[in-house]
Amino acid sequence: MQNTIVVITSIFPPTEAVKKFSEKFPGKVIIVGDKKSPSDYKCDDVNFIPFDVQLNSKFEISKLLPPNHYCRKMLGYLFAIEAGATQIIDTDDDNIPKALYSFPEFNGEFKSLKNTDGFVNVYELYSSQKIWPRGLPLRLINQTTIDKDQISKKNCNVGIWQALADEDPDVDAIYRLTSDVPCNFIDFGEVTLPRNVISPFNSQNTLFRSELFPLMYLPTTVTFRYTDILRSYIAQPIMWANGYELGFCNSSVIQKRNPHDYTKDFESEIPMYITCEQVVKICMKSIQEGSSISDNLLNCYSELAKANIVESSEIFLLEKWLIDLDSINKNRK
Repeated sequence: MQNTIVVITSIFPPTEAVKKFSEKFPGKVIIVGDKKSPSDYKCDDVNFIPFDVQLNSKFEISKLLPPNHYCRKMLGYLFAIEAGATQIIDTDDDNIPKALYSFPEFNGEFKSLKNTDGFVNVYELYSSQKIWPRGLPLRLINQTTIDKDQISKKNCNVGIWQALADEDPDVDAIYRLTSDVPCNFIDFGEVTLPRNVISPFNSQNTLFRSELFPLMYLPTTVTFRYTDILRSYIAQPIMWANGYELGFCNSSVIQKRNPHDYTKDFESEIPMYITCEQVVKICMKSIQEGSSISDNLLNCYSELAKANIVESSEIFLLEKWLIDLDSINKNRK
């Protein structure tokens, strides 16, 4: 029996999304607060973790993460793992779960893309609109990246499921500034990406299996609009080395997006546009077959720091994250 825990960070009073998740997963929703969060936050069947409680926690990373920062969400992951989570749903306070909200099993027979190298735009399978996910290299936004005739079923070992979001899905600021057409995806079903086929995934409606909890680390020295996307680029080559694939599935939330300044989003995304393909190349060269997931994660970040994609201080924070994970695992044995 899976112990599924939902992790969200929020600076707002309980949103519709939070209330819906608490109904679907009573007692299994963790809300990570911050300095801006309401001091009187209260929602039934939700575990709200205020900023001061985070600072006084035993986790080494708790005092090192900057305040008013999305990456403090990582403390929610740690609290979830400590509470015995066997899988974690990573989502946000503006993603409202649909009535039949669920994820597929991690192991099974699923549709799989053709084994060709490089980035693909998975949205092509779920929409006829010209739309692309945040993090897709810009040179590909006007191209067809998937041959639908080459999709076939096979037995897959999925490590991370990315479910889509309707109405206001995860797209970059260029899309929103130039088009911003709402999108409701069709039900294409599950599809997996084999080794060397890569797509960005986000932190908005995503399921992680326990073996890959180390890969939930959110880099703190890059911009807000890059952190979860950079995480996705790093995670996939490590997954391949350990026999896991990334999977996508039908939309299961409706996003009622919190207010954003699209120009500021664009500025925040510039490093992502510039370095996305470089990151994947660096990580693929950094990974050592046979090394642990944690060791390969350190290998990737060490090389990314040398390339000035993350700051050198990122390594120290990552090490503390891994120490905290190791401490939880030792106490659970």
